[in-house]
Amino acid sequence: MSKYTTGEVARLCGVSVRTVQYYDDRGILTPSELSEGGRRLYTEDDLKRMHIICFLREAGLPINSISALLAEEKPESIISILLEQQEKILREELCERQRKLELIEGIKRELKELEAFSVESIGDIAHMMKQKNKLSKMRWTMVLTGIPVTALQWTSIVLWITHGLWWLFVIWACVAIPWGVAVSVYYFGHVAYICPECHEVFRPKLKEAFWAYHTPRMRRLTCPKCGRKGLCVEVYAENKENNGEQAE
Repeated sequence: MSKYTTGEVARLCGVSVRTVQYYDDRGILTPSELSEGGRRLYTEDDLKRMHIICFLREAGLPINSISALLAEEKPESIISILLEQQEKILREELCERQRKLELIEGIKRELKELEAFSVESIGDIAHMMKQKNKLSKMRWTMVLTGIPVTALQWTSIVLWITHGLWWLFVIWACVAIPWGVAVSVYYFGHVAYICPECHEVFRPKLKEAFWAYHTPRMRRLTCPKCGRKGLCVEVYAENKENNGEQAE
């Protein structure tokens, strides 16, 4: 049977000699015998054990778990469970890192659109990114609820032109007007705006917000703190304070 020195085991397993010695000190990989000169000698079974240890370490299992595992009489089933658990942990870490990467990429994109850069700007962008999904979900909800109203509108127009059924258009108007008012109150009750000058997060009055010039992400408003009038960035608002001011 072949015998291997510490250096040979290290070379065959792609680790350092100190690593092999460390596993010996921890009692995980004990040499089968010692030479007359006191050198550690490992057998084929020892080498296989070292390969298993290296594999488990590369998979991210801690030394204590590996030591306890290899002490079992039949570690095969336990290894399977540990690997499944480790896979779950690594996937969760991967998802978290991906989320952070997307956040960084989003902040970098937003910074390119800023005229001036400041520490407060990063805070504003971080707030926007955090609430982005909620804002998008709310907008899609509004779009979906508006599809039946739009369908009724075009149906009523076509039937009015082709069959003279003007009363269907009246029914649409009776539905569309209350729907539009309700949607507007709901929407502006769930959004706030960030002033790029003083970085105040505020909610404008409903009348001002409704008639203000806007883009998909900004609205021209007057900041109640610094008095600046210009485009302010729209974000989702968690709380519902000052709703009374909006209705004025």
